[in-house]
Amino acid sequence: MPKITVRVPASTSNLGPGYDCLGVALKLYNFITVAPAQDRQSHLEMVEEAARLFFKLARVKPFHFSAQMRENIPRCRGLGSSATVRVGVLHALNELSGRPLDRLSIFQLAAELERHPDNAAPASFGGFTVTRGESVQRFDVSARLSFVLLVPDYEVSTPAARKVLPQKISRLAAVENSANACAITAAFASREYEQLRGAFVDRLHQPFRTKLNPLLPRVAAAAEKARSLGAFLSGSGSTICAMTLQDRHRVAGAMQAAANKSARVIITTADNHGVKIHGA
Repeated sequence: MPKITVRVPASTSNLGPGYDCLGVALKLYNFITVAPAQDRQSHLEMVEEAARLFFKLARVKPFHFSAQMRENIPRCRGLGSSATVRVGVLHALNELSGRPLDRLSIFQLAAELERHPDNAAPASFGGFTVTRGESVQRFDVSARLSFVLLVPDYEVSTPAARKVLPQKISRLAAVENSANACAITAAFASREYEQLRGAFVDRLHQPFRTKLNPLLPRVAAAAEKARSLGAFLSGSGSTICAMTLQDRHRVAGAMQAAANKSARVIITTADNHGVKIHGA
């Protein structure tokens, strides 16, 4: 009986000011294995939702399947773990159905399920991604740029993190966010990563999510003092991500010391491949 295993990378999204539109795929992976089954199986609700949407929009006759996951990405930590499950299941079902959908179409389904595209895009395409509606632009990221992830031992759910956001912000705050998001995009597109320094300042979501992520101010300050390019809340948290071109272990040590409580550090680089059919 055929089975498909799909490798999907974690992602860090928003990058500070790029709320719901900027993301980077990371070399940290979940593996989703899907195989046809004779009888109906019990699945996570997000797996069921992905399957229903796939069968409907791909116009494929539904079939029973089993789904197993090997998870290396912490859940509810702002690293796109839910996106990896949705993207992985969609790609596996697509393979088992004879590939009726292309990668862009599968990304669009995953973004619809996620209700925002900033994790689904890097998980699907790899690299640094900019999303606008259903369109995506991507850029390879150099291995000389490191990502230092401080992962606290507490979770932050995306719905809870969205509830704390205000309905309005000032025009000056919006202009500052636009300028910083543009600067980040230009730095990745040109590979002039030094230009990232100072560009992670955000007025849209981070100031309001600090109540859910109390470690953010001091950990970000410690990362910058250790000569990183800057730090920001990964997605809606609780992970805090710093980017650096220099001594990444020094940055990691500074962040962990500033946390002053149970938290682990992951040091990695960008994944430029995105979702990959790992075995069949």
